Amino acid sequence: MINTDFKSISEIIKAFPNEQACLNHLETLKWNGIVVSPFDANSKVYVCKKNRYRCRTTGKYFNAKNDTIFYNSKIELQKWFIAIWLISVKQKSITSIELGKTLEITQKSAWYMIKNIKAYLELDSINKKMTSVEQNTKKERVQKLNAIETVVEEKKLPLAEWLEQFKK
Repeated sequence: MINTDFKSISEIIKAFPNEQACLNHLETLKWNGIVVSPFDANSKVYVCKKNRYRCRTTGKYFNAKNDTIFYNSKIELQKWFIAIWLISVKQKSITSIELGKTLEITQKSAWYMIKNIKAYLELDSINKKMTSVEQNTKKERVQKLNAIETVVEEKKLPLAEWLEQFKK
């Protein structure tokens, strides 16, 4: 189901023809068949309607979009996937106006998507820089970077890995 060799937008649309296919793909990447509550990892999870799940311990509802850049976004996942591919493949950075016209969304929404996707893509390079920090740097800076690295890895690493698959 994971195809990293997309050559065009039409291939992405064929791979992810609707919102359900995108959600299924996201669930596979995030949980790999074993749904885990983001609120309590040890809690039992109930399957609900409309691709939602319920944490037994907290009583809160969630889906595969929780703790991702897609959370609380009204933009369709298919458009997010296309935007991720465009941003990671283009050698020259894409403008929000171009992305908005390509995805048929507003320039403001396109700018929001670019900002969030680039933040996630740069996340991997930040982690690489943090691991290559020399020993003679200040202790406070190293402690701050390590704190950032652990928070980032816990919630965002699976998505960062998925975004890396779109890079060539």
